[in-house]
Amino acid sequence: MSDIPVIDLSKAPGERAAWDRPAWVVYLWAVCELLFVINPWQISSGLRVRVLRAFGAEIGDGVVFRPRTRVKFPWKLHIGDRSWIGEGVWFHNQDHIHIANDVVISQETFLTTGSHAHRSDMALITRPIHVEAGAWITSRCVVLGGTRVGRSALVRPLTLLDGNEIPAAEVWGGNPAAFVADRFAGAAA
Repeated sequence: MSDIPVIDLSKAPGERAAWDRPAWVVYLWAVCELLFVINPWQISSGLRVRVLRAFGAEIGDGVVFRPRTRVKFPWKLHIGDRSWIGEGVWFHNQDHIHIANDVVISQETFLTTGSHAHRSDMALITRPIHVEAGAWITSRCVVLGGTRVGRSALVRPLTLLDGNEIPAAEVWGGNPAAFVADRFAGAAA
């Protein structure tokens, strides 16, 4: 077993690599996030949105932002008009997350743009996430960096999206994620 390497994490590069802001801004954000965004009380969705915007988030009109939501770096979050962000959603956005208009991200979904160079030095690796207009990512999904969810696509509960490209108007689910059905097949006109 001694021939199996172990990466010395004390030498791993990347601490604060994704911050893109001075330390005082990151720390101030952490306090505001705790008071206004993660807070489980049913305080105003509008207040959450205003606090996120104050820290650089681009959030459109009519967005609903439920309690217990986490946002790593608001300056890397982009959400279009009329989108709904469910309770307990976690944007671990070390890279940009782009959510278009009329998107639903349901309860307890985790979106993360970061990973590590696990075969070498554990350096931070990031890739953005894109969710197109009308998509619905249902509850408790995990969405990893490099994923693109197409227009009006639907992702079923507990699905893992590992850099997938989900075509428009399709339903996907599972781990690994796979095509399930056409979202609007058989729907009345």
